[in-house]
Amino acid sequence: MAQAPLPRILVADDQSDITEALRLLLKGEGYQTEAAKSPAAVIKAIEARDYALLLMDLNYARDTTSGKEGLDLLAKVQVLDAALPVVVMTAWASVELAVEAMRRGARDFITKPWDNLRLLAVVRNQIDLGSALRTYRRLEQENQLLRGRGGMPLIAQSAAMRPILEVIARVGPSDANVLITGENGTGKGLVARQLHAVSTRSAQPFITVNTGGLPEGVFESEIFGHVRGAFTDAKSDRAGRFEMADGGTLFLDEIGNVPPSQQAKLLRTVETGEFERVGSSRTFRANVRLISATNADLSVEVAAGRFRQDLLYRLNTIQLHLPPLRDRREDIELLAQHFLKMHVSRYRKEITGFDEAAMQAMLAHPWPGNVRELDHSVDRAVLMAQGKVIRPADLALSVGEAPARLEDMSLEEVEALLIKKTLARCNGNARNAAEELGLSRSAFYRRLEKYGL
Repeated sequence: MAQAPLPRILVADDQSDITEALRLLLKGEGYQTEAAKSPAAVIKAIEARDYALLLMDLNYARDTTSGKEGLDLLAKVQVLDAALPVVVMTAWASVELAVEAMRRGARDFITKPWDNLRLLAVVRNQIDLGSALRTYRRLEQENQLLRGRGGMPLIAQSAAMRPILEVIARVGPSDANVLITGENGTGKGLVARQLHAVSTRSAQPFITVNTGGLPEGVFESEIFGHVRGAFTDAKSDRAGRFEMADGGTLFLDEIGNVPPSQQAKLLRTVETGEFERVGSSRTFRANVRLISATNADLSVEVAAGRFRQDLLYRLNTIQLHLPPLRDRREDIELLAQHFLKMHVSRYRKEITGFDEAAMQAMLAHPWPGNVRELDHSVDRAVLMAQGKVIRPADLALSVGEAPARLEDMSLEEVEALLIKKTLARCNGNARNAAEELGLSRSAFYRRLEKYGL
């Protein structure tokens, strides 16, 4: 079996003794290095091959300490390879310059003379994080190619959705934090992606985390990361979602379900961008745009003492409320046709459309699961259809046909029906529905995902 190539690090410094000392130190840890003595040499090297990390000084001309050369070089490197992690080197007297470099895209900094253990830890962490980000972007590109498009388009022509489209156009290009509210399945995640797509961060990562599905015990590790040995299963260092989203957008779905014990830590990071990995005292910093979503009324949660008011103020610089599908019925046919085309291609079926009765059944259905339920119903119908058109029975909707008897349904069908009815009775509020059903938050969200609700 072929051995994986050693990670290659580009060391940029005009002093040969510095590059040689780094070469010897990094070689002992299994890294291969190449040296560049000028900004022009750095650009030439990056254009010629890929590197796992760029370790660069901020000054090159003799007796120069302004750092302008390094900052200009940093901007050019980001144009060439935005995913390449850059760690800057600077003297103790120029720490403010290093902080400015981090604001402009550097991932971390070390001071001269350096501490070997800290330098190696920074190199290891940034190479691991850079590898994760490259993998994420590659998978995103592959998924887009497989789908034949850059994600699902935001299909909306109804009057109820026009204000949403206008706000996306106005607010998307900014870095303002956005809170998206609405019932489950209304498309909050899709709107978040649209906001990212029209922003100046669109070429950077879009990282999603379902905070509602995270058990309290792993929340901090997932969001902020952890170091090796922080707890029993922490076999190695791991970057959290804030680190992964650095430079891009972090989408916190179901933000209303963040445990109260974790809200203060989240607030601090939202305010300052600073955080510590679990098990470490070292402070990291991430530059992210936050988009959050919830189906809960956070003002009610604040009044009940379940959600911090100061955190809400930080999250809802702009608030978008998505209407349920029953309030935007002009979009149902467009959405149904889109899902039909998608699933027909996926299953390679020869289905040309819906018959009139099927379309009328969809227009009359209350859709407690909103757009997600519509997608799920069309998906099922494509699989079940016997002919070239979809009929009402294929959709398995209760409108326009006799309701199914419980004794004729499977256990999963009964459970899905009970969840749908409870959601409808609770006006789409997942927290209240979970409480009515006697389910934990994470168990309820697993069932929502399982049944496409």
